[in-house]
Formats: sequence, C-alpha cells, structure tokens
Amino acid sequence: MGGSAEPRLVRVTVDDGVGVLVLADPEHRNALSKRMSDDLAQAVDTALADGARALVLTAEPPVFCAGGSLDGLLNRTVPLAEMYAGMERLAAAPVPTIAAVGGPAIGAGVNLPLACDVILASPAARFDPRFLDVGIHPGGGHLWRLAGRVGAQGAAALVLCGDLLTGQEAAARGLAWRCVPEDDLESTALRLAGRAAGRSAPLVRRTKRTLLECLALTTAEEAAKLELAAQEWSVERPEFAETVRALQRRLAERRGSHVEK
Repeated sequence: MGGSAEPRLVRVTVDDGVGVLVLADPEHRNALSKRMSDDLAQAVDTALADGARALVLTAEPPVFCAGGSLDGLLNRTVPLAEMYAGMERLAAAPVPTIAAVGGPAIGAGVNLPLACDVILASPAARFDPRFLDVGIHPGGGHLWRLAGRVGAQGAAALVLCGDLLTGQEAAARGLAWRCVPEDDLESTALRLAGRAAGRSAPLVRRTKRTLLECLALTTAEEAAKLELAAQEWSVERPEFAETVRALQRRLAERRGSHVEK
C-alpha cells in the first residue's frame, strides 16, 4: 500500500477573483526549502488557472519566512537556480500581487514580498536580508529589487551593514506601501486585491505589463509612446464604451436626484 501524499506547504484558495496563497510550514518558520518553493510556484499556477485576477501572499505566524532552508543550502545536489521557482512564478504573475507581511522576513524570505507589486506590513514585520551572516551572496535578483524600493544606500545598509527595518520603518522608507495594525493586515490586503480583481481583467493585465516595461525606459518620451499604444488599445475595446456610458448614466441619475431635493 502506497503512503499518502505529503501535504502542500502553501495553501491556495480563490474567492471572487482573489487568490490567497498562505505559506503553511510554521514548524520550520516557513523556510524556503525546495519543496516550499515548488509548492508556491504550483499555488500561483493553480490560483491563476482557477480564475484569480489578483493574488495575496501571506503566511502562518509567527514568522513570515525564515529564508532559505539551511539544510537545502548545504545540499549541493539541488542547483541554486531551482530554489527560486516560487519567487519567480510570483514575480511573473500577470495579475496584481500583494504581500501581507505580519512577521519577520529573513534572508531569501525577503525575496517573496519583493517579488510582489505591493507590500503591506504590520508593526510585527521585520525585513532582515541577513545573507552575509550565513556566508552567502544574495540571489534571485534580491539586490536589484531591494535597491528599486529603498535605493542603493538602503540596499547597502540592509545587505552590507546588516541593518533591518520594522514594518513601520519599511513603510517610511518605501520598502512597504503602508504599515497597518496586525488585525487589519489581511483585510487591507484583501480589500486592495478585491479592487484590482473587480476591474477589467484584460485592462489590469495590460496596465501591469506597461508599468513593468516602463521601468526599463530612460525618458518620458519613451514612456509616453509606450502608454499611448496601450491607451489606444484600451479605447478601441467595446468594454470602454460600455463603461463610459454606464458612468454617464450614474452621473445623470445623481444630478437628477440632487435636482429633486
């Protein structure tokens, strides 16, 4: 008789277009073992296949993610590149992604929120790269993503000098979008994801793609040209005219109600 399959280390649910991915290995502080990384990659694929139009990444407390599994790092039979499957799939998701960080994110664990479009943190969050403390160079595009949020000086302070940021400090320095009370963290993430999921899926995906492409441009003229092509595409869609007419009707009804009063 064969044994039962191992439980997934990442739970995934999709409700009303919002996919919620939960790192679910608190016994190992949600460390990024290869299994955890592979399960995260599969969870992203599953959520998108089930119709998710936005994704929220969270974790079972108390630690968001303790970074790379030390046993995994010592196991040289697994190529380092294969350890980043989950993060890469999250970063490549064509829909908006939101990380809700309610505890410490350590080492490679910081890569997971950095791979998301928006980071929300609670006061209990800690962002502590700590790669050099275990004798390993940062990987997975960590330095590039981190410097993109906090600048070269911030990346140097965190990675080279061993500084760390609390949730409040992360929000103040641009690493997180905002710091919210622990009890409001998940609801705030779900609210933002719900807003994104409630909008036109093709338009949201195209806008996210344009945003990412703009990051590689160097002039406003290039950005305007890129956005013009996308904007022309958007106004040619039948959904555009329908949306504008519906807005006009709502405005007319609102004006009519004010006149009656």
